[in-house]
Amino acid sequence: MDVVHERCAGIDIGEADVKVCVRLPGPGKRRRKEIRTFLTMTSDLLAMRDWLLSEGVTVVGMEATGGYWKPVLHLLENDITCWLLNARHMKNVPGRKTDVADSEWICKMVEHGLVRPSFVPPPAIRQPRDLTRYRTAVTREAQRLEKLLEDAGIKLSAVVSDLLGKSARAMLEALIAGERDPEVLAELALASMRAKRQILAQALTGRFTDHHAFLARTMLDRNDAVTAAESRLSEEIARQLAPFRRQIELLITIPGVSTRSAGMILAEIGADMARFPSAAHLASWAGMCPGNHESAGKHTSGKSRPGDPWLKNALGLAAAAARSKNNYLAARYKRIAIRRGTKRALVVVGQTILTSIWQMLTNDVEYAGLGADYFLQRTGRTRQTWRLVSQLNMLRYQVSLQSADAG
Repeated sequence: MDVVHERCAGIDIGEADVKVCVRLPGPGKRRRKEIRTFLTMTSDLLAMRDWLLSEGVTVVGMEATGGYWKPVLHLLENDITCWLLNARHMKNVPGRKTDVADSEWICKMVEHGLVRPSFVPPPAIRQPRDLTRYRTAVTREAQRLEKLLEDAGIKLSAVVSDLLGKSARAMLEALIAGERDPEVLAELALASMRAKRQILAQALTGRFTDHHAFLARTMLDRNDAVTAAESRLSEEIARQLAPFRRQIELLITIPGVSTRSAGMILAEIGADMARFPSAAHLASWAGMCPGNHESAGKHTSGKSRPGDPWLKNALGLAAAAARSKNNYLAARYKRIAIRRGTKRALVVVGQTILTSIWQMLTNDVEYAGLGADYFLQRTGRTRQTWRLVSQLNMLRYQVSLQSADAG
């Protein structure tokens, strides 16, 4: 088998130590290998870097569980080409399953060019990515509060749209303070919510005990702290994404993509689309396209791969927001939802948005949709009319058509 990288290394990374295998040119046509173990302390990792540089290693492939690869990559990426490898792409043969054997196997795969590096964004994108992911994680306290109220038989979330809005918050504070009369609680409604006082009184009738009051107080206090933290995170994200203002401005021209969603998307895929040869490669990497599974001429489940869950979440939010608008994305959603269901339709719209993003960032152009009537124009007015009339005839209706332009 041909040698693609003459001086390469494979690293199997654990929490406490790393196993490093180096393969180099040996006497004649033979290859020389050497395996060493280093601790994951910074001083030991620096010694590992010096050893790799002294051996003239040009490419390093690494595989790790969790996020243990990060400090290793950060110390090596400025001096050596580093490849973060997907463990699913390097299934070792059964038997000798040790960290040392894994490092040697990784090195051989890199040596012969049998693996591809995963996408690791540059530091300018990695930092906003950490912030946007953490901001998403800290905004889930309201869901816990809703479950607590359900346990107490309080159906407030079924009446109000925002469980932490002014009216709902006033009622919750009164409940925690000891007020249990649903009529009195309903009178705390503000503005347009006062028109719902009767149903609010029914929703606030339950068995809210001191135990629920203690938990609700704790959750509300934590939510206040989370809201403050989210505000600080949003400010820092905006500061770090300031150099990418042009890309953000392009992304928000897509229906359903807000400034917040645009920041999340950019933090996941970066601004340089040259890392992805085509829009299809980007969609495949993100897990936003059907999978392939064929054996013996038979096609089985085309379930999409896991991909990037944070990017999927941002695209799902954008797709859900776009479906209520009069545009091409909404028309595509309705067309797919009728045949395949709403969940698959959201995935398809998310893929369409991601494909558009690749084109927009590659060519530095704003979003240009095909129009809400694209599918009607594509199939033809006559054909569409015939299809709708046929459906009505199957329901035993007699239809006579008259053009609106004639009237």
